[in-house]
Amino acid sequence: MTPAIEIDRLSVSFPSRSGPDIVALDNISFKVETGQVFGFLGPNGAGKTTTLHVLLGFLNASGGAARIFGCDVRASIARERIGFLPEHPDAYRFLTGWESLLVAGRLFRLPHPVLADRIETILALIGLPLDIARRSIATYSRGQRQRICLAQALINEPDLLILDEPTGGLDPLGRREVRTLIQNLKAAGKTVFFSSHELSEVELVCDHVALLARGRIVAQGAIRDLIPPDERLEQYFLRMVQS
Repeated sequence: MTPAIEIDRLSVSFPSRSGPDIVALDNISFKVETGQVFGFLGPNGAGKTTTLHVLLGFLNASGGAARIFGCDVRASIARERIGFLPEHPDAYRFLTGWESLLVAGRLFRLPHPVLADRIETILALIGLPLDIARRSIATYSRGQRQRICLAQALINEPDLLILDEPTGGLDPLGRREVRTLIQNLKAAGKTVFFSSHELSEVELVCDHVALLARGRIVAQGAIRDLIPPDERLEQYFLRMVQS
């Protein structure tokens, strides 16, 4: 089966005014198989966001290749199969939550009867009541805005969901709901790829992880195979990034 994500010797460099180029990613390679929940870990500045931006077609690589379901990430057919939640999501606050999902759905040319049913299904999935969805986003808490932006990422029923810090700003109940959502998406055959600093969350939901440090992959594989029996993921993470 074609991998959902395939990164092959990917490098990204940025020009510097005062010296050699700044290397953000240095020849990294990994695969995310279809149906996996894959955690992408690393300290700040490791290159996680740069990798996501290449996958989403926001940034061109300096070398190597990145593919989504076998297609170059710059191809429109690849982007049509992706849903994306950025690290600091937001929505038009003069719209209601429902209206923002209508706009997102129209961008994918979804017919109105299909879209209305899909919005109701997604709102139930993310735990946002209809009465709140009918209110202006300007009145939402941070956690509620996170939920409506997650709903936008799901509006096209993506095969691959890319999440950047998906539990940021959520209370313990909200984090549990996101975990449940990820597990439900996996059960439905979807692939979930997310970066996170919440290592306890990663440990609960991920099948496989890749650990990025200083622009290089320092460990990758199934969590059960990577982590020694006497260690937690957080201990392993700190040991690997400091070595």
